[in-house]
Amino acid sequence: IDQLPEYRDILPAGAAAVAFLRGAETPSLPDDAADLAREKIQNLFLKNGKESPAAIQGELQEAMTAGCGVFRVEKEMKDVLGKISDLKERFRNIRALDRGLVFNLDLLEAIELGNLLEFSEIIVAGAVNRKESRGAHYRKDFPKRDDENWLKHTLAWREEGGIRFDYKPVRITKYQPMERKY
Repeated sequence: IDQLPEYRDILPAGAAAVAFLRGAETPSLPDDAADLAREKIQNLFLKNGKESPAAIQGELQEAMTAGCGVFRVEKEMKDVLGKISDLKERFRNIRALDRGLVFNLDLLEAIELGNLLEFSEIIVAGAVNRKESRGAHYRKDFPKRDDENWLKHTLAWREEGGIRFDYKPVRITKYQPMERKY
């Protein structure tokens, strides 16, 4: 922003983000990160399964919309977790349609689908775990906010046994939290 003084007044959020990132501690990648990425891509190239990535993605979208959409209940979300587990298993048997090394959209879609499956599982597991309604997370079975137990940030960690949740306190600054009213 120092090189663009004419934009100084309209870019305060961007300047604040840059300042924050310059002082932020960021985790470093493992030394073998590039090797792991190459291995992941090579494994996708070698797959000769019978599953269509597009079909799996369509089923994931349907399941997420139906069971973890705007209005949520535990049973439906747990059903979605089961569906995601099934889709992750099917993902192991996808077929690579394009084996080219240039502009390979099939490969890109397969990588994205793997990430969608991982993050969808974390989102749904976090929604099941949070026994309240807050913001866009509305649980019909827990319709009220519960600041006493849930005024905290949720952190999710993928571990060998599944997903582990941890929490970080919310730092209230300018605006006090309040119940959303429609």
